[in-house]
Amino acid sequence: MSSQIRRLSTSDANFAEQFRALLAYEEQRDPHVEGAVADIVQAVRTRGDAALLEFTEQFDRVKADSAAALEIPATELKQAFDTLDTAQKDALKVAAQRVRAFHERQVAESWEFTEADGTRLGQRVTPLDRAGLYVPGGKAAYPSSVLMNAVPAKVAGVKEVIMVVPTPSGVKNQMVLAAAHLAGVDRVFTIGGAQAVAALAYGTQTVPRVDKIVGPGNAYVAEAKRRVFGAVGIDMIAGPSEILVICDGSTNPDWIAMDLFSQAEHDEMAQSILLSPNKEFLDHVQASIKRLMDTMPRATVIATSLKNRGALIHVASMDEACELSNQIAPEHLELSVEDPDAWVGKLRHAGAIFMGPYSSESLGDYCAGPNHVLPTAGTARFSSPLGVYDFQKRSSIIFASREGASTLGEVAAELAYGEGLPAHARSAEYRVGPKFKKVN
Repeated sequence: MSSQIRRLSTSDANFAEQFRALLAYEEQRDPHVEGAVADIVQAVRTRGDAALLEFTEQFDRVKADSAAALEIPATELKQAFDTLDTAQKDALKVAAQRVRAFHERQVAESWEFTEADGTRLGQRVTPLDRAGLYVPGGKAAYPSSVLMNAVPAKVAGVKEVIMVVPTPSGVKNQMVLAAAHLAGVDRVFTIGGAQAVAALAYGTQTVPRVDKIVGPGNAYVAEAKRRVFGAVGIDMIAGPSEILVICDGSTNPDWIAMDLFSQAEHDEMAQSILLSPNKEFLDHVQASIKRLMDTMPRATVIATSLKNRGALIHVASMDEACELSNQIAPEHLELSVEDPDAWVGKLRHAGAIFMGPYSSESLGDYCAGPNHVLPTAGTARFSSPLGVYDFQKRSSIIFASREGASTLGEVAAELAYGEGLPAHARSAEYRVGPKFKKVN
């Protein structure tokens, strides 16, 4: 199996151009996908359960007499958990506990303060009423995604979490169902694709409408989330998975090669990049890549990913590595150095930062505790990991005392007249004391 991966150096005359080309990623919007999704969403929106049943039979080869028959009862979720082997059950329980413990620290609280004249201002934090969780099915079955999406919602206080998961040909993944039970998912429907997203966004006679949809999916799911956004909230439109490793040369090169593989094995468009000021270390990692490649079951996918979008980059210094990292704004950033605390302060943009040689990205995917739903394609410049805050919303609290209304009313009226909005001004003036001359 070929193990080609490009080698770059910041000292190259054309490095800036090569670097831009390496990072260039333009999401391909397939007109066929867009058209198909538009039709599916409209059909579910207008015909509800009937359309949902038709699409489930067409795409998942599951024929049901009613949409209600597509719901998995809570007893089946519990049975799935109870019948797991001990090792799997224990792993799920540990992961769920750690994810819950981390996210409990994110819960925002309501607050307010009172001014001298008795005016009270504040912010009221409340959870969403209902959240929808999309979970891939079939070959791609991710119980870890169930935990990462459902647990923060429940910690936030969401009243009802609705999960949808396709079951092609009726095949159900028991670990996914077990994770749903463990995470406290309230209802699970065996539907998938754009039709499931539409059902969550608009509701059908059986599937309740949610306030926000989270969770990964294929191109049809991503397009459907994009299309329904506005009628419902979404977490993000995620791009291919990414890892950036900054290494000073002190970590075992086999470890670093496998860390690069861990993202490359997702799909051919995933990106794996290593930055190091140690050129000899880059040589060792390249040799590890070549030696380890044929041991990987997904070697073809890994090799394609590394050849097309991977790179080993020699930098002049650790400072330069940090600056390049900030330009990349990676989804996953491994700071695999002897003293990560000395450098983390220089890193401004990353979805998750893994500190030190023992903190492999894979720990974050499954059980470290922080969320593995992270911003991709450079969006870590302005976006954050999924968390409890995604399932909470904030309402401003304004209580004007009689004295406060008089004081603030003068200011508001002056600004409103300046904006040419006299009704706004008069509304404020009605509550102003007699000294305000414009009051009738």
